[in-house]
Amino acid sequence: MRGPVASCTVVRAAAPGVPGGGGPARRRPADGPWRPGLDWERALRVIDAADEICLACHVVPDGDALGSMLALTQALRGLGKRCVASFGEPFVIPASLRFLPGQELLADPATVPSAPQLMIALDSAGPERLGSLAGPATSAAELIVVDHHATGSDFGTVRLVDPGAAATAVLVDELIRRLGAPLTHDIAEGLYAGLASDTGSFKYPCTTPQVHDLAGRLLEVGVRPETVSRELWDRAPFGYLQVLAGALARARLERDAAGGLGLVWTTIALADRAARDVPFDQLEGVIDQLRRTDEAEVAVVLKETDAGEWYVSTRAKGRVDVGSACSALGGGGHRDAAAYTASGDPEDLIDGLRAALRPLGTTDPAESVT
Repeated sequence: MRGPVASCTVVRAAAPGVPGGGGPARRRPADGPWRPGLDWERALRVIDAADEICLACHVVPDGDALGSMLALTQALRGLGKRCVASFGEPFVIPASLRFLPGQELLADPATVPSAPQLMIALDSAGPERLGSLAGPATSAAELIVVDHHATGSDFGTVRLVDPGAAATAVLVDELIRRLGAPLTHDIAEGLYAGLASDTGSFKYPCTTPQVHDLAGRLLEVGVRPETVSRELWDRAPFGYLQVLAGALARARLERDAAGGLGLVWTTIALADRAARDVPFDQLEGVIDQLRRTDEAEVAVVLKETDAGEWYVSTRAKGRVDVGSACSALGGGGHRDAAAYTASGDPEDLIDGLRAALRPLGTTDPAESVT
């Protein structure tokens, strides 16, 4: 989706739930508690001082990355800020996310200034996750990082990073609240998509009472959970079902891998999906089917990209830290969900990953090598 840079005049108006009008919106306090080290006040000062704000999320965005970025972009525009929002190539919105409000505000990454006054990076633990927008991020006068990944501690001049947050959307919601921006339906839908995505539709261990409280507040402004869930998880072209069938037929179970906790894995080559005209972004749900395997703690799907690299997605059920394994192999993520990109033969890539997988509490790498 390509279009002109989004902009608006700097005018603050009264909005429902925001006292006052004609002047700066009154900022609402946080509901906390928040981990120490999140520099909310400096983030607010930097945003206030910026005439134009560039926003970026990671390449091949998921629901949390794109939903959070679009929500924050709309909130900032509502406060009178000129904004440019984008993500690095391939600049293609995943089919499952094309329902998100605010996509008309996205701009081609080529239009992002090379050295912006202020950039906000969302759901990205390091510059490499931004792809072609890594340059503008590292050249920005100020870079606010809003994220919930544990890595990348030297990334950004202002860090709103909480590894304990269930999703980046949780932190964006708090930033919007502190800015005093009203929570509109369109903003809430982006946040809900991010929250639902990174909690696995509220199934993962990161689903806390606070997560449900936030979800409830988003529903109060009109978000329909059945609509979001259908778009995220319950729609696919028929060709996807055929690709899924092939991937499941190729699946291999290694009961002794991951310290005896089990590993199930499969591959989806470029030729597999090209034959069915299935784009790469349609493959996200394959691993959710694979991880249902009772005999395996870890599930892995190796997906060949259009460029011929392998994107290795991993999931665990709580007893293996796949985040550490993927970080050691050049990627990253969370303890129970992580990924990395690599080149080579899938069998060799699995050999490397198998060696890196260790049950929680294991200190000897040899214990997890088969």
